[in-house]
Amino acid sequence: MGLFGRLFRSSDLLGIAEETLEFALEASEDAHPNEYMAFLRGTEAHDLGLERDGIVITDVLVIPGTKSNSVSATVKTNMIPNDRSAVGSVHSHPNGVLQPSAEDLATFTRGDVHIIIGAPYRRTDWQAFDEEGQRRPLDVIDVELPEGDDFFHFDQADLDRTAGEHQ
Repeated sequence: MGLFGRLFRSSDLLGIAEETLEFALEASEDAHPNEYMAFLRGTEAHDLGLERDGIVITDVLVIPGTKSNSVSATVKTNMIPNDRSAVGSVHSHPNGVLQPSAEDLATFTRGDVHIIIGAPYRRTDWQAFDEEGQRRPLDVIDVELPEGDDFFHFDQADLDRTAGEHQ
């Protein structure tokens, strides 16, 4: 189990914010016919006004320099921050297949949940998996996300801040 698995156990993950899922669905559709790839960050439920312990997926982290085509997406691994709030990944399958490939399984190393979104990118066209590629439940939670234009944005300041934490 990697660093992320130790920080966030599957039982701690309550679900994904509805607005975050909608963002990932739209981003996947916008990337079509190419694959979409990003990482997921979570927020403590208490910080979102929920009276429960656990983590809610609230952020989609797009890694600068990610390249994609119709059958794969490649992330520059040196650009992925060691982020304590990371909980997993999300990517699309333009062919609509909601099953991880062998290549997908090789990328399921960061976090406890990995979401595959398939064409035609409707609300029902996604599935969550654990790090071993087994289907896992993931609730969609109607929660108000913090406001701000940069909520789903990742930039150089994030990289610099993360690099400074690990020096």
